[in-house]
Formats: sequence, structure tokens, C-alpha cells
Amino acid sequence: MACQCGNEADNQEQYLKPLKKVLEGYEKKEKNLIPVLQDAQNEYGYLPEEVLKEIANQLDLSFSQVYGVTTFYSQFHLEPRGENIIRVCMGTACHVRGGGAVLDEIRDQLGVDDGETTDNLQFTLESVACIGACGLAPVIMVNDDTHGRMTPDKVSEVLEQYK
Repeated sequence: MACQCGNEADNQEQYLKPLKKVLEGYEKKEKNLIPVLQDAQNEYGYLPEEVLKEIANQLDLSFSQVYGVTTFYSQFHLEPRGENIIRVCMGTACHVRGGGAVLDEIRDQLGVDDGETTDNLQFTLESVACIGACGLAPVIMVNDDTHGRMTPDKVSEVLEQYK
């Protein structure tokens, strides 16, 4: 059997290629950490541990510094997210008008809880404090699309648009 010692290193190199391209655009300074993390997340869809380690190495920071910033800001994600992000408003107006029932119906149909992603990476479900469309309550957003006056009966129709 031939030695395949180089394959793992080659795969790692290939995997980190988009990150290397991102890093080329930045000086090795701590002030660039957040923009680098943002660009890396745009490339990978989330921030895998290998990517965080490489960012730390390239910016001359400790892994714990990079990890700390990543976990502090809610815009960064350490797990893969769905192609479609569903945000269900749980603000006062939406809650009073049935937002909880809409959230329950989405949970049931997708088979995931709040903050989880479907196994096929098609949907990520998130409850949020407010979407800012109280006049349309209850409201959900799928990606950048707002769906107002939602009811549990309308959930399957809306989800179907994104499958």
C-alpha cells in the first residue's frame, strides 16, 4: 500500500486556500481581526476551528483571543448554518398575535428547535426579539424576505418557496 502522507496536508492546504486569499488583503494587525472573521465567514458560511487557528497564526494572535472575539459577537457562527435563515419575531406585538404558535409550527415542520439547523443544511431557525415590522405581526423573515400576518396555516406555503 502506497503512503498517502501528503494527502491530508494537501487537503488542508486546499481547504484553507479561500482563507489565504482573504488574509492577503489585510496587514498582520489585531485591528483587522473582525473584518478577517467577517470575510472568512462569508467564504465558509461559518467559522470552523481550523480557520480560526489559521487566522490566529496569520495575525500573530492567540487562538483564545480569536475564539473569544468569535464567541462574543452574535454575528459569528461556529457551526454550519442553513442555506435559508428563518427568523421568527417574538417581540411583544408578534407574541400577542400568535408568534409562539408560528414558531411551534415551523419547529414541527422542520424538525428542529430554536437555534438549530436542519440535517440537510437547508434551514436554520432562530427566534429574535424584534424584526421591526410590528404592524405586520406576527412576522417571520426568511433570509431578507419579510412575511407578515403569519399564521400556523401559512407556514408550509412560505417554507415551500425556499425548498
